[in-house]
Amino acid sequence: MPSMELELENIRLEALKEISSIESIEGLRTIEIKYLGRKGRITQILKDLKDVPPEKRPEIGKIINELKSEITQEIGSRKELLEEKERVRKLEEERIDVTLPGISFPVGRLHPLTLIMERAEEILMGLGFSVVEGFEMESDYYNFEALNIPWYHPARDTQDSFYITENLLLRTQTSPVQIRVMEQLRPPFKIFAPGRVYRRDQPTARHSPVFHQIEGMAVDRDITFADLKGTLDAFARALFGNGVSTRFRADYFPFTEPSGEFAISCIFCKGKGCNVCSYSGWIEILGCGMVHPKVLSIGGIDPEEYSGFAFGMGWDRLAMLTYGVNDIRLFLENHPEFLRQF
Repeated sequence: MPSMELELENIRLEALKEISSIESIEGLRTIEIKYLGRKGRITQILKDLKDVPPEKRPEIGKIINELKSEITQEIGSRKELLEEKERVRKLEEERIDVTLPGISFPVGRLHPLTLIMERAEEILMGLGFSVVEGFEMESDYYNFEALNIPWYHPARDTQDSFYITENLLLRTQTSPVQIRVMEQLRPPFKIFAPGRVYRRDQPTARHSPVFHQIEGMAVDRDITFADLKGTLDAFARALFGNGVSTRFRADYFPFTEPSGEFAISCIFCKGKGCNVCSYSGWIEILGCGMVHPKVLSIGGIDPEEYSGFAFGMGWDRLAMLTYGVNDIRLFLENHPEFLRQF
């Protein structure tokens, strides 16, 4: 049977060899438990020390303590080395070569509808209008009745409007904002309301069940149709250029009296006639008129004291004219190839 001194030397050599070959912190922890743990090999040697002759116990005990210190020190040194290697490895992974060319990421652009809306807002605010917002879900009262649209009007049919309940629907126009503004503000005021509207239209190149409108209204004493004509003429020239001509023709809307349609000379053929303007030389862009006295009364404004004008336009149509887009569906499909052109 080998002596205890020889056994301790063998343990020392084995431990140092294993420590030097370990490549992970977890592996070092395993070796530490194997040799220095509660059930480790050196701990077992200590338990066997009682069998050693009393005169040799101090010498063996000293060897055991020196061995424990040596193994502990080697484990600590190896741990520091492995930790340094790990730090170097992580730094290498995170290293950035600043001499490499940068990576270009695609830059987003404003949607063409947003671009035309921002331009329209800029023009109208320059004319003294303030922007307000309304509800996309409206009551039948605000969407139709308060706007002098009778119950038998085709627009109130469920085949033309998206009804949520018997009395709630997705607004078919931004005109309900007129009534809500008149209920809250006292004249004089000039407002415009941009927003989405919904109608039961079959999607085509010219129609969509979801589109956008801008509603404008001004109420004050002694407002006339001439004020409306001057406002819309200034708006059209600011948006399409001073070379554009404008035209008003009589029309009918339940919430205005008199009513009219506002057209500009075709910006594609300069009024000469083309397939865009149906060879008429004119393109209608909005409906307008003087606010109906009944609508003023419903809004709580005395039509004997005040008058006002209103206009409504689809800004999808403005975008189509401005950017030469021939299909309204392109605005909602949002293909990157399409949007990159703006």
